[in-house]
Parts: sequence; structure tokens; C-alpha cells
Amino acid sequence: MAYGIFAKVYDQLMDDTLFIKWLDYTERFVSDPKASILELGCGNGQLGILLKQKGYDITGLDLSAEMLSLAKQKQEEAGVNFPLFQVDMRDLSNFGRYEAIISFCDTLCYLQAFDDLISVFEQAHAHLVEGGVFLFDVFTTEHVASLDGYSYHDELPGLVFTWDSFSGEESHSIEHDLSFFVEQENGQYKRFEELHKERTYPLEQYLEELKKAGFTKVEVFADFDKEITGENIRWFFKAQN
Repeated sequence: MAYGIFAKVYDQLMDDTLFIKWLDYTERFVSDPKASILELGCGNGQLGILLKQKGYDITGLDLSAEMLSLAKQKQEEAGVNFPLFQVDMRDLSNFGRYEAIISFCDTLCYLQAFDDLISVFEQAHAHLVEGGVFLFDVFTTEHVASLDGYSYHDELPGLVFTWDSFSGEESHSIEHDLSFFVEQENGQYKRFEELHKERTYPLEQYLEELKKAGFTKVEVFADFDKEITGENIRWFFKAQN
């Protein structure tokens, strides 16, 4: 699902320290500071800005026009510029080859059909140079199960926000019911609602489909640099041609 009103409050709710960790994870496997990188689901552009400031040749893609608008605004504030495109990550036919393709913040979990995930794997493989690396993270099945019944409410200046999660119809899926009460110019609050759906799969399925897509070397980590224990939040993948 493309972000709507959530894009307007994203920066207020996001943990900025995660972007530093995603930057470190990328630098760990993409050592050339001038390497070409394509980011799928670039969101607010914060990671792209950090990569650009390091010297990387970054291009950002996202399906949400609202998030891309936020990314452009953040580029201007940071004094950097790199290409941003509103594109469906399942079709990269208009793009060339890159030394790295990245996708973090469980972006791939927003793909609701398994065939869509396979398409992204195939597209990533086709658009990497020889020896290129595909870096991404997804929620673990254990974490998705733990989110059932999750409830978070917060109040920020001009905003009251509620987040309630419940299991979806598909296996290993979760639905996030988001409500925003946003203060208007007249001092009254207007309510907005969004439903975000995410889905993950057993680790073995990711590994199998990456292999089918043509990746010959695949490594998996948990929560950036930890061992897989069955109690992790995210799996991190490094897949190479």
C-alpha cells in the first residue's frame, strides 16, 4: 500500500537511529563509496541522503507520491540531490544495472502476493552488475505473530495517533489499522484512517526463491548483525549474483 496521510507524520514517528544502522549495513557490503545503488521503497529519502553524503551514486524508487514529495523536501533541506522516481518495484525495465540494490524497513513485506516477491527477486537479479549485491530486510515470522494485538497510541504536537495491529487472513500476515487526528488551522482535529497490510514467509522460502532467481551466494543475518535465534524482529539478506 502506498503511504497517504502517514507520509505527513512519518518523520515524527520514525526512529532516526535505524537509518544510521541501515547505512552501516549497506557500507558493510558495498565498500566502494562511489558505487551505484538503487533503493527500492526509498520512503522519505533519509537513507538515500546519508548514502549520497558518503559519496554513493544513489537512485531512489517509491510507489507513494506522498513519500517522494517528502523525500524531495528532505533533499532540499540537506542540500543534496539524487534521482527519485515513482515506480513499482516489480518492474524495473526502464532502469539499468547497479552495483547494489537495497530495500529496508520491511518494504518487501508490503507485497501481498508471493508472485510479487518472486518478481522483485527476479528484477533485482536482472538489474545487478556481475558480482553486484542485493541487500534487504523483512520481518521474521515470529515477529509478525507477536504483533497480533499490538496497540500503540501517542500524542504529538498537532497530532493524536493510534496504531492497532491484528493478524491478517493469509499465513504470516499482519494488518495495521492506523488512525490520525490531525490539527487543522481552525484548531479542530480531522480524522484520517489507513490500513497497512504486511506479509512475510518462512526463512527457507526466501532462500529458495533467491536461488531460483539466480542468486548463487546468499547470507542471512538477524537484526543487522545478530545470530538467528527465533526471537528476532528482522532477517537481513545479502544476495549476490
